[in-house]
Amino acid sequence: MGFATDAIHAGQEPDPTTGAIMTPIYQTSTYVLEALGKSKGFDYARTINPTRLALEKNLAALEGGAKGFCFASGMAAISAVMTLVRQGDHIVVSRMTYGGTFRLFEQVLKGYGLEFSYVDTGDLAQVEAVLRPNTRMLYVETPTNPLMGLTDLAAAATLARQRSLISVVDNTFMSPYFQRPLSLGIDLVVHSTTKFLNGHSDSVGGCVVTTRDEHTERIGFVQNAVGAILSPFDSWLVLRGVKTLHLRMASHDANGRAVAEFLASHAKVRRVLYPGLPTHPQHALAKSQCSGFGGMLSFDLGSYAAAKGFLDRLRLCALAESLGGVETLICHPASMTHASIPAQERERQGFTDGLVRISVGVEDVQDILEDLQTGFQGI
Repeated sequence: MGFATDAIHAGQEPDPTTGAIMTPIYQTSTYVLEALGKSKGFDYARTINPTRLALEKNLAALEGGAKGFCFASGMAAISAVMTLVRQGDHIVVSRMTYGGTFRLFEQVLKGYGLEFSYVDTGDLAQVEAVLRPNTRMLYVETPTNPLMGLTDLAAAATLARQRSLISVVDNTFMSPYFQRPLSLGIDLVVHSTTKFLNGHSDSVGGCVVTTRDEHTERIGFVQNAVGAILSPFDSWLVLRGVKTLHLRMASHDANGRAVAEFLASHAKVRRVLYPGLPTHPQHALAKSQCSGFGGMLSFDLGSYAAAKGFLDRLRLCALAESLGGVETLICHPASMTHASIPAQERERQGFTDGLVRISVGVEDVQDILEDLQTGFQGI
């Protein structure tokens, strides 16, 4: 089946009782057994729920994986993936990853004996340079948040296989519509379903899609044992959102390209970070491994004062955490999404206090551009 058909139908059948075309919200905590030792495949809602199961099947189909697992948040999904490693193991991570991921790794998991190295995974020589005998995982974010750096996923997957590493990709920014890491040899994909998969800024969740039996077994065990599951209602919301993923992503992409070109030509913008621009150093890689460029980009206004002056004047673009909604969301990463990363580290990576990140929505693009132009009047 094609992507749009899978987005609408995969994992879902008309309700056997009523014929309802949309999977119902099975708001139940338990299920009545037909007899002792005889069930209909459902016993307790932490372990399995029909609404969540439909979404998990749907996302596995879209990513081309073996099985999907949905969690209460993207961070819960990442936490589950990290149970694939053990005390004393070393993990190589894309530098300047999402601030919440960095906080989990540095302020939680380090305390349990895991070791982390942060490098530019777009340069696999840097990855190889930090590998140790105890390295067990390569954790990649591509594009990175918010510097929009890319990793060659096929090459990273090959390196991981050669070194017996578990390869993981956070595919939140691109969604499976534009990028399918598993088809390039990656072992696991994680998402914050809060973002583009849901797409309507009304649900928080996460998912993991696996390819290997041992990972599938472990993630399924952890999902049930820890219990950080996605609720039936949130599962239903994401199922509804995914049905229009192909339509929304095409619009995000078209609007993102227009906004990037507008910003790149503006005298008050020092640089624009968007893989869809020919000036992006990894533009050719983006074209080769992605079917589009999406609606995520960052741009540098030179200083905190300039960024504040710009953001304070916006009216249509909402100053808010998160991304991937139908509305345009804009933020100041240094003080918002990435505040947990030390200033010295941000500066070392070229992440200035003048950096602004924008998740370009699906509004009329001219209205977005006019609002951005209004923002420049504050600088």
